[in-house]
Amino acid sequence: MPTVESLHERLSRLTSERQELRATGAGAVVLEQNRMAIAGAQWELAYALIERYVPQPEAARSAA
Repeated sequence: MPTVESLHERLSRLTSERQELRATGAGAVVLEQNRMAIAGAQWELAYALIERYVPQPEAARSAA
């Protein structure tokens, strides 16, 4: 599983790429592909943050 930090870097790259795509007049298909990649990265980052910061139930900690 990617780390929170690596996912944050990926999201940053994708948003920078989107700004560049928009500035250069990229087509709708390319922008939509980028948007979907950003949404996926946000989803992954959210789950990684939950995994990192939400306390585990006692039973889960004992099994680990």
